[in-house]
Amino acid sequence: MFMKKVSRKSSESFERLVEIMSRLRDPETGCPWDVEQDFESISSYTLEEAYEVVDAIKRNDMSALRDELGDLLLQVVFHSQMASENNAFDINDVANGICDKMIRRHPHVFAEEKYASAEEQTEAWEKIKENERSIEKTKNLRRANEESSALDGVAIALPSLARAEKLAKRAARVGFDWPNAELIFEKIDEEISEVREAIGSNDLKEIDNEIGDLLFAVANLARKLSVDPEAALRRANDKFEGRFRSMEKLAKEQNGEFSELDLNAQEKLWQEVKSREQ
Repeated sequence: MFMKKVSRKSSESFERLVEIMSRLRDPETGCPWDVEQDFESISSYTLEEAYEVVDAIKRNDMSALRDELGDLLLQVVFHSQMASENNAFDINDVANGICDKMIRRHPHVFAEEKYASAEEQTEAWEKIKENERSIEKTKNLRRANEESSALDGVAIALPSLARAEKLAKRAARVGFDWPNAELIFEKIDEEISEVREAIGSNDLKEIDNEIGDLLFAVANLARKLSVDPEAALRRANDKFEGRFRSMEKLAKEQNGEFSELDLNAQEKLWQEVKSREQ
């Protein structure tokens, strides 16, 4: 009674998509490729579609965003259809579950709860989520014998930088954190020294380990400075790509091929591109 009713057109469109997916999965008359899929085999597609949604947003391409959101929605329906076939849950359970969760996590909107500040609201949000994880852990018989951890609920499939930030943020909530960012600089210097030592020993496994530790420390520095490390690296990637393409273009304007230039000439183009940006 507190929410606007979904239009009949929206409801019909969604039901149409669910029906299409059901027909595609029909063992007798469905699509052979769709029928042979399982949760594991389409999980990579689910992740890929999520990234393509983000890509469309970054390009501010509304037509592409509409299409990519459709592809992502199909993944939700696909997983739900397979679960329904296993009598685990169906798409209605998925929709009702997220509705219940949003109402539960927003008592200041759907109930009488009041928060004095955004910080207080964030703290309450985390407490609600922690309570949800505790309840879910109790219900999940597969994990019933595992010890509870402050790190529970951090998805393994997250991009590594994003997962590093979330793991460190969870640890920080229970007091395991650097008091300030300056101490993380010291940790980064320490990790760089250990990378150099590993390189000196020519131990490829140890080099791998130490570079991982270095990246984890940098992710922690970003977190401490309220920077999203995944987004920051994405922007750095975009910046590098733009500059590199500009260097290739400049080389052609000067009647040359970038790949044929020596390193000094390439560096000169790099500095020229950077100066043009400024």
